[in-house]
Amino acid sequence: MNVSAQTDFSSNILEKATIGKNANALVKINDVQIHIQAYNKMLVKSHRTVTIYNESGDYKGQAYEFYDETTKIKTLEATVYNANGEKIKRFKEKDFTDIAAADGISIYNDNRVKYLKYAAVSYPYTIDYISEVEHKMTAFIPSWSPLEEYYTGVMKSSYQIFNETDVPLAIKEEHLEDFGITKVGDYHYVAENLLAIKPESVSPEFHTYAPRVKVAMQTFDMKGVKGINTNWQDFGKWMYDSLLMDTRSLPESVKNEVRALTKDATTDIEKAKIVYEYLQQKTRYISVQVGIGGWKPMLAEDVDKLSYGDCKGLSNYTKALLDAVGVPSYYAVIYGGKNIRNFDSEFSATEGNHAVLTIPNGDDYIWLECTSQKTPFGHVANFTDDRDALIITPEGGKIVHTRVYDAKESVLHTTAEVNLNLNGGFNSQVQIKSYGSQYRGDEGLEDELEKDQKLRYKDLWDNVNDLNIESFQFTNNKEEVVFTEDVKVSAKTYASKTGNRLIVVPNVFNKLSHIPPRYSKRTMPVEIDRGIFR
Repeated sequence: MNVSAQTDFSSNILEKATIGKNANALVKINDVQIHIQAYNKMLVKSHRTVTIYNESGDYKGQAYEFYDETTKIKTLEATVYNANGEKIKRFKEKDFTDIAAADGISIYNDNRVKYLKYAAVSYPYTIDYISEVEHKMTAFIPSWSPLEEYYTGVMKSSYQIFNETDVPLAIKEEHLEDFGITKVGDYHYVAENLLAIKPESVSPEFHTYAPRVKVAMQTFDMKGVKGINTNWQDFGKWMYDSLLMDTRSLPESVKNEVRALTKDATTDIEKAKIVYEYLQQKTRYISVQVGIGGWKPMLAEDVDKLSYGDCKGLSNYTKALLDAVGVPSYYAVIYGGKNIRNFDSEFSATEGNHAVLTIPNGDDYIWLECTSQKTPFGHVANFTDDRDALIITPEGGKIVHTRVYDAKESVLHTTAEVNLNLNGGFNSQVQIKSYGSQYRGDEGLEDELEKDQKLRYKDLWDNVNDLNIESFQFTNNKEEVVFTEDVKVSAKTYASKTGNRLIVVPNVFNKLSHIPPRYSKRTMPVEIDRGIFR
């Protein structure tokens, strides 16, 4: 890749003004070229020049590359410049820090990363970064998001694909016209002078309105496994046949065990509840990411033997158990997280970051989170609720929406009998019942140390000075999905004494202290993911 000798690495106030006062970083150049050389080989060339204005933007240098046995770094170098455009230091590949790409949850994975470890001595500074990476896999063609995230302005960003094969590419363009982005050719896009965006409270997620181009090959390679992707049905059929079908064998002793446990159950749902409880008591969540492990689950018999697995392995294992007792279920891929993110029903690709299991129930589905030892059967609030997922059937993939928790069933109900004394202190018996998306029974509260449990309540009721937590008791009704907390508390001072009167705020234990910020010129619509009653 050619780097222009005319590139200006200096930074000044006028330059920052052109991209808005909200920026903590300015991308001057972000040039990405993707050469697809075969259905199982591509070369990605990148040239990125970014000016960092303060320490909150340090991570936006993005001078790093991941690699493994299917990914080879061919070129890796960076140069750092000060505010006047003077070169501070040049880094070659050997100068980059090379570490295992630990994700914090996997006991082992085979991914590594080389990254630039640079500690800024002054701001602003500029990083000019060049890389070439060869991939022996095409399941994940890098998408293009020219306006990368909040507080980041862009002077120029370009994206170009050279398809040197006869395999068709699927392309989806999102919100390009809204940002004046130019389409130079079939696979060539250029964006210039994009203003930095500042986030606004209770607004849509950034990815729902930011510009993006997504690309997928209709025939691809995933670490040696050839895949087909012309639509979601075909993609799901490939997953079922190539990644899932040969992974569900269980020892006869295990099958007989779960059959014995469910012999008196009269419905599929009763059987499924028994199997789910069996899963929760027997297994725990541990991630292992090796080879094609990011998509192919561990063998069900290995999960049974080891009593652990990741989301894929545990979901697949649960399906094998349900198969043994004759209960139909489907493995499903989804985006998990508190923020709601949907699969794109119009564009099939290797999407998702989590696996769950779903059981057909008439015209609806019951969704199971198989990684949790605490979650009640069918409860998916706040992590996989209200979003499109891909279920994998023998006939192929199908987009299905997960359960929605409306405000009427998402209740935090607090009652308290407060006995005031003449000095303004009180003692009180408080009861909290939580339902729906407010349910607190899967937060691990029951298993915490007593001192941490008391600290939780002191944080929850921090409007009361010198609060004393005298006792508490929990009742977790997982069948009805209701968590009850009975808490006895006291305080020496609460009400204010004025003459012969006590001035008291009646709502002691259910105050909402957070107030969304006020905007004189709000630009985004208000969007609230989940309604609640308190």
